[in-house]
Amino acid sequence: MTRPRCRIPSVALVATSSLLLTAALLPTVGGVADAATDSPLVLAAAAPSGELWDADLSVVDRDDVNVRRTAAGLRLRETRATGHRARSPHSAVAEGMLLTTSRTLARPATRVRAEIDASVPTGATVEAQVRGWRTLGWTEWQAATAGAVFDRSVTRVQTRVVLTATNGGATATVRGVRLTADATAAVSAATPGRTYRVYATRVGLVGEVTANGRTVQPRDHFVALPSRRGLSPLNTGDYTVRVCTTNGTRCEYAPVWDVGPWNTRDDYWNPSSVRENWKNLPQGRPEAQAAYQSGYNGGRDQFGRTVLNPAGIDLADGTFWDGLQLTTNAWVDVAYLWTGGGPRGVVGDGPLNIRSGASTSYAVRGLAARLAHVPIQCYVTGQSVAGPYRTTTRWNRLATGQYVSHAYISSVYGGSVPVC
Repeated sequence: MTRPRCRIPSVALVATSSLLLTAALLPTVGGVADAATDSPLVLAAAAPSGELWDADLSVVDRDDVNVRRTAAGLRLRETRATGHRARSPHSAVAEGMLLTTSRTLARPATRVRAEIDASVPTGATVEAQVRGWRTLGWTEWQAATAGAVFDRSVTRVQTRVVLTATNGGATATVRGVRLTADATAAVSAATPGRTYRVYATRVGLVGEVTANGRTVQPRDHFVALPSRRGLSPLNTGDYTVRVCTTNGTRCEYAPVWDVGPWNTRDDYWNPSSVRENWKNLPQGRPEAQAAYQSGYNGGRDQFGRTVLNPAGIDLADGTFWDGLQLTTNAWVDVAYLWTGGGPRGVVGDGPLNIRSGASTSYAVRGLAARLAHVPIQCYVTGQSVAGPYRTTTRWNRLATGQYVSHAYISSVYGGSVPVC
């Protein structure tokens, strides 16, 4: 049974002593606070010394969602909500997102801060979020108004601007976003390679648009997590999970292309020092699970809706039916691969069969979705395979002990791959 849609709006902006806030708003766990009607918004962290640049808001293309550029600035293209189910967040809130081109920094940095120049009417929100590139790949997305601090130096920074509005309400107008990158004491890194058992539901919703702008295809291969911190840009697998049946017989590597179920600020895989909301819950326990099983938060999600199941991940139909071969919603083991380390291979063509050995004669143990980033432990010589990128006898052994042909891997990053 397909679960009600639970993709929901972005967060907004916190006024602190280090911010000049003419009108801002911060959705709390229960909803969105109002700003003064159509008032100008200027958010500025204390002026640091560092590299400064302005985000390019002039280019709106296919990896951007429901935004348009006007003479006045960046605005939502459509403020009518798009959800078709009563409990869907899209039935109450319109949202849009602009993704900018990443910037290569003149020198490595550990902190990025954003200053937003915008007019924000009552009920609307605007937020600047950033992520940084390290040797091991992209960090999670972080809000940058008060300063996003990374656990290690980054050499590239990418910015996205998220706008929301109440159903049919007025949109914010963003005139500019200025970024500053500098070096500060890094926060402690969380334990890498986190894996948790959570309840999975099926996405369905073929033909609807995900939070990153993808139109859901029949038997599609991706997942949704209830936080934008791990949302991949369109047509990338920068944030990939490995999701397996609890007996370990089937796994799929799939990119995170949507937000939900239930919440949008619940990065439950992170420790409480990093977790955005519900810091008193155990690491690895989704808020929806706690609400459903023990009445946490009055049994409701961040939007005040009664939680009807303990879901911590949504699976697209192809991942659900073909990758894991599930027939009903179930508990699964999920590895949040961007929290780990070591070499990663990008699956350029797929879904790709994962096998128990280095030959097509070995049993299929699951799938790796197109654009997924898979952790490669080492490689062996096996059957020759002709693929879209090369003809090769190389087979990569994944962290689960299964194998994929290197003929289908478009690139490898994060270090050199040793021989097994």
